[in-house]
Amino acid sequence: MISKRIPKPKWANVDWTSLSDSPWGIGVFAGIVAVLGGIVLAVGGPLAAVALLAAAAGGVVVLRNMEVGFWGVIAVICLLPFGTIPVDVGITPTFLDAALGAVIGVWLLRLMTGRQRTVVTSPITLPLVIFIIVALFAFIFGLGNGPLTTQLLRRFAELLLSMGFTLVVIDFCANWERLERLVKVLLWAGAGGAAMGIGLWLLPDGTANDILNALQRIGYPGGWVIRYIEDNPELSERAISTAIDPNALGGLLLMIGALAGPQLVAKRPLLPRWQSAGIFGLVLVCLVLTFSRGAMFGLAAGLGFVAVVRYRRLIPYMLAGALLFLALPVTQGYVTRFVEGIQGQDLATQMRFGEYRDAVALIRRYPLFGVGFAGSPDIDLYLGVAMIYLTIGQQMGVLGLGTFFVLIGAVFGYAFANRHCFGAGQAHDGVWLGLHAALLGGLAAGIFDHYLFNIDFHHAVTIFWLLVGLATAATRLGRQSQDG
Repeated sequence: MISKRIPKPKWANVDWTSLSDSPWGIGVFAGIVAVLGGIVLAVGGPLAAVALLAAAAGGVVVLRNMEVGFWGVIAVICLLPFGTIPVDVGITPTFLDAALGAVIGVWLLRLMTGRQRTVVTSPITLPLVIFIIVALFAFIFGLGNGPLTTQLLRRFAELLLSMGFTLVVIDFCANWERLERLVKVLLWAGAGGAAMGIGLWLLPDGTANDILNALQRIGYPGGWVIRYIEDNPELSERAISTAIDPNALGGLLLMIGALAGPQLVAKRPLLPRWQSAGIFGLVLVCLVLTFSRGAMFGLAAGLGFVAVVRYRRLIPYMLAGALLFLALPVTQGYVTRFVEGIQGQDLATQMRFGEYRDAVALIRRYPLFGVGFAGSPDIDLYLGVAMIYLTIGQQMGVLGLGTFFVLIGAVFGYAFANRHCFGAGQAHDGVWLGLHAALLGGLAAGIFDHYLFNIDFHHAVTIFWLLVGLATAATRLGRQSQDG
């Protein structure tokens, strides 16, 4: 473990984070909220005032217990990823913005006031900071390629917020108890999202659409939001839960599934075996219903990683399961989609091939910092490709892509160098292995999709960087336990 001592500023003699325990502090805070609530009520109406009061209450809770803020981030990602606070102050903050802002704000406040005097770092800290700096340079250099809108500025800020969140996660997970509680919440919330996805898929299309349309009050899109294969209502419906996009939902589910998978066979599981089986079953069923081939490939890669690294005896059973999946009559439509994708026969795959060619051409023209996040400077090429690596290359150039590979290499290199700290019979092996399997599965699915680095999918970006932080923290804790 590497830590840096943060000196307490002379002006920070008041422990602001303890004001929530003081009657005077609560009184002053209530007065401020009352004044602001009156202004918001007059300008934005009762719904906005209620939202402010709810946000204030949540802020007090996070101030008293920072871990609750992490739970809020995870719950929003899995259950209401596109929910927005109904207050318009030029921008409409999302639930995820509020949750992330609360956690990072409290963390910074603890440092500034001296209540927390050290920051835990790791081998990924430097490459992550460099990656963030390169993203800033790419954004600035690319501003001439498109208009600087409020929405673009906000979404890029959200990207930086999600990446910076990784540092907070690593610092917060100072012991196994904290880390494992976050993993449990992630598994339960992921199962909840999967259950909603299955339930909505089972309902008649019109009824499910009406339910999802009710979410318009908190910023969700309206109209017909049910999704089908190739957007053709004559083909199968795709599960979307509250994630709206089936591929983004599939990306979340594959990482939850890869995280839950090792718990089924771990000698010392984090959750009761029946509970892990239920979570994995819900996730797997909903993932199949998304018809996301990239996500299914990612889950297979994640679970295959677990089998090769720790449970080689399971490989024959996994192969038998795959053959059974290929042979069952009920899965033939899914298998056909996979075959068409491999052969490049379906429309979606053909469009991806075109995107790949254009993305490579754009990177060749602007190799160093890419074209930024505002748009493409060339009329014959567009910004956007269904692959996380080409997306980073387009927006941040080979410098950004190279830094990303160094960062990911640091995560897995750190894990490999400390693999002796874990073993099949150890208490935390299933969690450590599952976190890296989830991360690897997401990276594998990133070959076919871009949502893990797409500023339009803030929740998908955040879950990826959350897993980066958790995986790194798990390795650090294992090494710390071995040294101690």
